[in-house]
Amino acid sequence: MTRKDIYLSPYILIPAIFSGIALLAVIIAYRIIMYGQQRGIDPFTTMIWLGMVTIVATFACSYLILSIILKPITRFIRAAEKLPVITQVAEWEPNKKGSEDIEHLHRVLDQVTTVLGKMEARELFPEIIGQSRAMRGIFGQIIKVAPTDATVIIMGESGTGKELVATSLYEHSLRKGKPFVKINCVAIPEGLLESELFGHEKGAFTGAVAQKKGKFEMADGGTIFLDEIGDMPPPTQAKLLRILQEREFERVGGTQTIRVDVRFVTATNKNLPELIKAGKFREDLYYRLNVFALTLPPLRERREDIPFLIDHFLEKSKKELVISSRTMQVLLGYNWPGNIRELQNVIERAAVLAEKTIEATHLPAALTGEKYVGNDGQGNRPLDERLGGIEKGMIIEALNRTGGVQTRAAQMLGINPRSLWHRIKKYRIDISTLKKATKNADEPSNYE
Repeated sequence: MTRKDIYLSPYILIPAIFSGIALLAVIIAYRIIMYGQQRGIDPFTTMIWLGMVTIVATFACSYLILSIILKPITRFIRAAEKLPVITQVAEWEPNKKGSEDIEHLHRVLDQVTTVLGKMEARELFPEIIGQSRAMRGIFGQIIKVAPTDATVIIMGESGTGKELVATSLYEHSLRKGKPFVKINCVAIPEGLLESELFGHEKGAFTGAVAQKKGKFEMADGGTIFLDEIGDMPPPTQAKLLRILQEREFERVGGTQTIRVDVRFVTATNKNLPELIKAGKFREDLYYRLNVFALTLPPLRERREDIPFLIDHFLEKSKKELVISSRTMQVLLGYNWPGNIRELQNVIERAAVLAEKTIEATHLPAALTGEKYVGNDGQGNRPLDERLGGIEKGMIIEALNRTGGVQTRAAQMLGINPRSLWHRIKKYRIDISTLKKATKNADEPSNYE
């Protein structure tokens, strides 16, 4: 006879066990009270002894059950705390009673989840430099939408890496290996854009000496990426809408209908709803494109990634360079209106000027002069938001210099460790992201 295993969820099993214990206690209590009445025993005395026995028995059963259930978790937490990659999350709690403390368990498990998320990010997205919580959220969305044929629109400020994200969508899609055609709508003159997208017939216009296939035909069976879609001229928008709806079009100057099977990925740094209000973008096209939206965070909202981006850009330099502490403070405090592209240009310029150490003097005057005012090209940002960005940058820099050791970072910042921990939680800073790749956390940082 084949054995059949029955699996119950802990959310059902545990309440059922305690409900059973309560029911059993009620039955036993009733029996004992009835037995006492028959023997003439004082019911009050019986209830006192019965209550004491019930409390002790219930406590013992509950402790035994929870010990069995929590033992694997506790063992995992203790093993995880010994790993160098896991941050010492309880440094500010000298009176912590033990690893069973619920808040402590929560923080350690959160650290483990963070580390696993970063490992997954490095494995699945090696071409994108970013391990911050914001970017891991983007990676998670990419993994979900990439295997589908849903139209994706990537939104974000200029220089945030929209083309890299579009490429990652293609690399993780079922259409990988098939054509992946990119076109920048703003880089092509308006008069030539339709010809580039749809192709043209011979003699369709002056200079059309031969038939030419357009980008949509070239992308048939694969993916087409339309960058800067917000700058597409209105007449071309109408024709693009037809392709999105019917998957068919005609070449410029032609009458033959051509059907294509393409997956659409678009990107823009414009506010499309505002363009719709201004009559510069079709509302029906916007709703066709906005099936699945990915909004990339600006660099000022993912400052944890700045040191990694700097290291990446410095690797391209033929010099062996390090960053001084003062320079790192400036780079972390600046709000980067040009985002990653601006950071790359700044580092490449500094690498040319520096010999061994990149100092603040090697940076453009705009950075050193605007560090503390938080100028990000958006003068309408509230003061509290600007000050918060500066504070976050200073905390990240201190953690960077101390290898992620919070007690030392707190001393450097002149605040108590508990206050630092609350600020880290407030700004959602990933500590392990900032830990330097050193054998010992007490070794000096490369930025010092």
